[in-house]
Amino acid sequence: MHRLAGTGDEQPVAPWKPPTEDVFQAAARRQAAARPAGLGKRLAARLLDTVVLLGVTAAAAVPLGTKAIDHVNEKIDAAKLSGETVTVWLLDGTTSVYLGIIVAVLLLVGVVSEVLPTAKWGRTLGKKLMGLDVRDIEGHEAPDFGSALRRWLVYSVPGLLVVGIVGVAWCLFDKPWRQCWHDKAAHTFVAG
Repeated sequence: MHRLAGTGDEQPVAPWKPPTEDVFQAAARRQAAARPAGLGKRLAARLLDTVVLLGVTAAAAVPLGTKAIDHVNEKIDAAKLSGETVTVWLLDGTTSVYLGIIVAVLLLVGVVSEVLPTAKWGRTLGKKLMGLDVRDIEGHEAPDFGSALRRWLVYSVPGLLVVGIVGVAWCLFDKPWRQCWHDKAAHTFVAG
């Protein structure tokens, strides 16, 4: 009996088939096909992602902000009734807890809506709707979780401090990949 046919108690061995596509040529084709996305589409995708992030965060921020305002107004009213000159601190034990919860919600929503989809699929909701992908600069694959987290933190933290405008505008002058600061920090680019 021929060895490839098997003896009955063994499973037959399938003959070797060459790969239909050379893996190195396929990788070279993927790299050649990856081009930086247009700035208009990137801006539209970022605006969509920001609307989602702010919308979900606002659902927590509005009720907590209302409670914080009520708390501060009660302190002001109590100071007026005392008849003395009193310093009323806007940030105290109560309002700082509310602020901390809002920041925690912002971070959690950012990780769920930005970092996880970028690490898993290479795109957020806004990028998916605009047909864009975030790719690693070398392998042209979706970035890993650490890179996606670094990318989002370098975008969001300076953005809260208004310095982020320079980091985002950086892509207007960057050649050839049109990377913003957050892309440079994560070694990624946005492909169209």
